[in-house]
Amino acid sequence: MSTSNTQARRQELLNQYQQIQAKTLNLDLTRGKPATAQLNLSNAMDGILQGDFKCSDGSDARNYGGGLGIPEARQFAADYLDAKTAQIMVGGNSSLQMMYQYVEGAYLHGVRGADSAWIKEATNGQRIKFLCPAPGYDRHFSICEALGIEMIPVTMDDNGPDMGSIEALLRNDPLIKGIWCVPKYANPNGVVYSADVVERFAKLGTIAGANFRILWDNAYAEHHLVDNPPELANVIALSEKYGTLDNVIVIGSTSKITLAGAGIAFIATSESNIKHFADLLGISTIGPDKVNQLRHIRFLKDLPTLRGLMQQHRAILQPKFELVLKHLNQGLAGKAVNGQTLGSWTVPAGGYFILFDTLPGMADKVVKLCAGAGVKLTPAGSTWPYKKDPQNTNIRLAPSFPSLAEIDEAMQVFVLCVELAALDAQA
Repeated sequence: MSTSNTQARRQELLNQYQQIQAKTLNLDLTRGKPATAQLNLSNAMDGILQGDFKCSDGSDARNYGGGLGIPEARQFAADYLDAKTAQIMVGGNSSLQMMYQYVEGAYLHGVRGADSAWIKEATNGQRIKFLCPAPGYDRHFSICEALGIEMIPVTMDDNGPDMGSIEALLRNDPLIKGIWCVPKYANPNGVVYSADVVERFAKLGTIAGANFRILWDNAYAEHHLVDNPPELANVIALSEKYGTLDNVIVIGSTSKITLAGAGIAFIATSESNIKHFADLLGISTIGPDKVNQLRHIRFLKDLPTLRGLMQQHRAILQPKFELVLKHLNQGLAGKAVNGQTLGSWTVPAGGYFILFDTLPGMADKVVKLCAGAGVKLTPAGSTWPYKKDPQNTNIRLAPSFPSLAEIDEAMQVFVLCVELAALDAQA
């Protein structure tokens, strides 16, 4: 594009931008919240117990106790995570809370007693460290920041994290005590870890320092957008094979399956880890909300029933993702400034996000322009530790909550702002 054509196109986009500003839009693509229509799919849970609070072992769900969760919920979670029931703890409504409790407990009180507390190794001004595949989930990173744990970014490709880098770092630094993972439909790039990557994760416990833990946040295990979804290898079975199950903490929940704020969360790990974690949590609670666990199991019943429900979720979500991709393809595909394409984006097979990459150094400018036109996006850098995207390119798009009409309008603004930011840089 010649200089005069570039200037003319920039002025054209500026005029369109000012017209959009006059509309005073208020649109939001910031977080992966389920839409109201998705939450409505689980309305039948309301009143489902009909006064019957008896669990499968004869206990009363309304009373104290049951720190590991009710038996039928533990069996359901075991089926969901492809684990043994004895390896399961079912908690409250938040997997994020369980992850925080586990990491905080390991940091302050140890993974298997006080002598294994991570903080005891942080001597002479040293800090405990976590590996953070990036881009990644911002709330994982916030847990580390809150506890003063140093974060080390690890790059990713279409197979998952760079395992060569991870293995080298672990061999050389015993103060690395954990790694965050979203192994299926990773937040935000939608990557599914390859079978080779998962197997190498299962071996990490053989080369890492003492008390190392893999936080395997399998948040989107059943959240598919395609007919033949990719499979994720079973890290639990592989870890049992290599004798490293103590090093693996697998997390799941129903937060984007039933009710986002009133689901059930669960973890799978070795039986010794489960006992230690239950003992630690027993200091602060006499048991989880077992009534909520019971109503979930009465509603979800089993994996086939859950998967039928997830097809209903897909029917709501898929058109939204397709609309975002339609705008990106129509508005940006094939366009370039000074020979550089205006951006690239993922086409996820599941999960809740589309990751858009701007030209280097442009992400914060695009987010600012969108905000000025009434479209809220997750702040640039949010998907990186310390909110520092080294290339300033990543923008996470979350289309689940807005309506199709709102997505249509928001994406028109987005593609305009991507092109305008690129042309502004050339002005």
